[in-house]
Amino acid sequence: QVQLVESGGGLVQVGGSLRLSCAASGRTFSSYYMGWFRQAPGKEREFVATISWNGGSTYYADSVKGRLTISRDNAKNTMYLQMNSLKPEDTAVYYCARGKTSVALTTTYAYDYWGQGTQVTVSS
Repeated sequence: QVQLVESGGGLVQVGGSLRLSCAASGRTFSSYYMGWFRQAPGKEREFVATISWNGGSTYYADSVKGRLTISRDNAKNTMYLQMNSLKPEDTAVYYCARGKTSVALTTTYAYDYWGQGTQVTVSS
């Protein structure tokens, strides 16, 4: 059974930074695409970013491009989301997920395992 555990969320002021981590169990982490999603109160879960198995390819939602950076360390079975220049609209619960396919990675259907989420709150 795969387990994904997010950490690093918290309360930050507008313009501040946070670094989220997603620690994965299992020995096959490096074989899978991974992704970050977020869900604000009363809204649907939305795509944030995805990264290929070796980190060589990344893709971002337009709303976060240039501010958030996804990365991974396969030796540590960990994925990261560096969040800079945070805005109030970035406030949400952030989830990491393991891709079960290499296509349609902006949709939740492309992922089979999810973490429990970590809260990010950006205050103005």
